[in-house]
Amino acid sequence: MELRLQDWHEVYEPITASDVRNQAGRCMDCGIPFCHHGCPLGNLIPEWNDLGWRDKWHEASERLHATNNFPEFTGRLCPAPCEAACVLGIGDEPVTIELVEKEIAERAWSEGWVTPILPSRRSAKRIAIVGSGPAGLAAAQQLTRAGHEVVVFERADAIGGLLRYGIPEFKMEKSVLDRRLEQMQAEGTQFKTGVDVGVALSVSELRDTFDATLITVGSTVGRSLSVEGSTANGIYQAMDFLPPANRFAGGLPHQDLIDVHGKKVVIIGGGDTGADCLGTAHRQGAATIVQLEIMPMPPTSRADQTPWPTWPLIYRTSSAHEEGGDRVFAINTEKFLTDTSGNLTGLATHRVELVQTERGVSFEKVPGSDAVIEADVVLLAMGFTGPEGGPLLDGLGVKLNSRGTIDTDDNWMTSTEGIFAAGDGRRGQSLIVWAIAEGRSAAASVDRYLVGESELPSPVEPNSKSMTA
Repeated sequence: MELRLQDWHEVYEPITASDVRNQAGRCMDCGIPFCHHGCPLGNLIPEWNDLGWRDKWHEASERLHATNNFPEFTGRLCPAPCEAACVLGIGDEPVTIELVEKEIAERAWSEGWVTPILPSRRSAKRIAIVGSGPAGLAAAQQLTRAGHEVVVFERADAIGGLLRYGIPEFKMEKSVLDRRLEQMQAEGTQFKTGVDVGVALSVSELRDTFDATLITVGSTVGRSLSVEGSTANGIYQAMDFLPPANRFAGGLPHQDLIDVHGKKVVIIGGGDTGADCLGTAHRQGAATIVQLEIMPMPPTSRADQTPWPTWPLIYRTSSAHEEGGDRVFAINTEKFLTDTSGNLTGLATHRVELVQTERGVSFEKVPGSDAVIEADVVLLAMGFTGPEGGPLLDGLGVKLNSRGTIDTDDNWMTSTEGIFAAGDGRRGQSLIVWAIAEGRSAAASVDRYLVGESELPSPVEPNSKSMTA
């Protein structure tokens, strides 16, 4: 563990081809492959497992890319709902589908099989995509291949959205992103960085210049904790902490770096973002790290409430958790403690238990469980509430729904004609595989809107849910 904390590189070592073949060979000839249902993209998992097992790696890559623009991303970052739905998992460990996916994708890159796919014909239509996360990139690649002129706008200084500055290097090195962007540029997709659409590029200019616009801005407003002392110096949102740290790891200018070296760190939130903060704090050399979660500790095996093939709520350990830190479940923060200068000194906490009431489930304080956790820095990683408001959405007249996310119809179009939306900004905080699926589906609707019909695949409907939703 100490060795891998000395740098920011991906933590998992390569696996041998024979091990990948053996794992792929565990895939069964299921009458109904439920892994398809667990995956929003509808990945052809049994097909590329079988091809990999038979050493037909090129064909496996073709089947893999048939439904997923970026298997090298999902093979590293997706929590693998397909594995939770694997039929083999009823009585045994499921096939490690994500591992096989990653290795097929990496072999495709190393063998030179991933090349630009140029459209057979060009349209005269121009499409703007605002936001360059996985949903925007998937849509951009699909629409470019359909023959349209596609321009992706990103307000940051580099393309990738959270893939660039939200996901730490130890989970996905940015060279993995950059090589895919090179393919997309060779296909004809245009990227424009440092453009805050609605400000640097006005809404009127956007509408005058493009025939359609797809909004894929993500869900970036972090959930806050409104308790006494929440304005103390030393309390930060996770997305104020991670992007500068990722820039530092990549050797880029890193203004506003929050350096937790030698400090006592508390992370509030037990999800993936919290784990990203954990691994980053380890590499910065935090003195101590405690990760708090208000929910009780999940069971170590599938519970009756989440039967196969649904997504099980179980205790999961990420690579960051393996590296150290304390995880504390069923704990609530009452208030933040400060010194006379307003600097954070700790958290007043108590344990909670879930109690069923007439109005539903509530968190009840466990008597006598009050405790203080010392802290110099608190990182809030409690999820995201929706897309940012401002000149873009307001200027376009795009309506939000009751959840605070962008409202769309059955064709992925917003309340404004010719303006579409996909990804977390529309769906709410979700998985990368959902973002790619929504981007691909919205691309098909945009294509149909512009030319009357579309041959692009549409894996999900706007209001669809899977066993992981």
